[in-house]
Amino acid sequence: MKRTILAATLALATAVPAMLAHAQSNAPMKVTLAGGSVGGAWSVAGNAIGETLRREYPNTSFTYEPGREQSNILLVSQGRVQLGIAHAQLAGRALAGGEPFKQPVTNLRAIAVIDPQAAMQVFARKGSGFESFEQVRRDRKPISVALNQRGTMMALAGEELLAANGIPVKDIEAWGGKVHYVAYNEGLEMMKNKQADLIVNLLAFPSGQVASATREMQVQMVGLSPDVVGKLDKSLGMVPVEVPAKTYDFQPAAVPSTTATVVLLASASMSDEDAGKIVGAMLKNMDFLKQSHAMMRHLDPASLARVAPLALHPGAEKAYRAAGVLK
Repeated sequence: MKRTILAATLALATAVPAMLAHAQSNAPMKVTLAGGSVGGAWSVAGNAIGETLRREYPNTSFTYEPGREQSNILLVSQGRVQLGIAHAQLAGRALAGGEPFKQPVTNLRAIAVIDPQAAMQVFARKGSGFESFEQVRRDRKPISVALNQRGTMMALAGEELLAANGIPVKDIEAWGGKVHYVAYNEGLEMMKNKQADLIVNLLAFPSGQVASATREMQVQMVGLSPDVVGKLDKSLGMVPVEVPAKTYDFQPAAVPSTTATVVLLASASMSDEDAGKIVGAMLKNMDFLKQSHAMMRHLDPASLARVAPLALHPGAEKAYRAAGVLK
């Protein structure tokens, strides 16, 4: 009798942890994700990721919080949000303590790539008088340029593009021009209203925002020289890409450019279990994510894990290995 009771007790002691582990693996999550402005690509992508969590873990509490890239990185690092969206290249700068960060932010880890091809796209408004960067530099032309908001990789890349072409922001303004730091939709409106001659951003192609805006205005897509592409690689870690011919109706030929990567970030303090659950939800709902927005159209399981120069969260890495994505 005693042996029977002892055996039953041991069996229960063994079963309970397994039951608890199973319960935890299917438990609802509480996640706040800091992304971009409401209605933008990052907003759509962020909410799509939240939907994958709700699908896999019913009753999960998910909140999307509009943000700005630099602050997203800091909020994740400080544990004030669980997830953030940023370019891997800007997060890499944060790890090193480079501008615009005051000191190294060392506890960042990547969960997944959400846009493997955030290409630099430069558009000049026809009728603005812009012919080339060389012309602007030679004639000290007072152009008006729309960059993205400060504290974003998009704005930083725009500044680096101008500098690489020999027309840094300070010179443009000294020549009577102006550089505006605004949300992309606002910049496109400025182009329509002839308040900006040139607009620069990093985004998937073809961009629905661009396609919509150019129904009402004529633009030309401006290519980047090999020298400028090389400088952006050296300063920001961006890599060459070609925007194929006829990506847009007004773009008959292929355009050389450069690209960055957008990632989903977490803190190193996130539990391995939670990181693994997020990866699992994204992998199980890959088709849904790809259809959610053009920026995720090129995703596949392998591309999710290509987060360089960042390190994967250990829980995310474990989940990728369990799924056969990493060997």
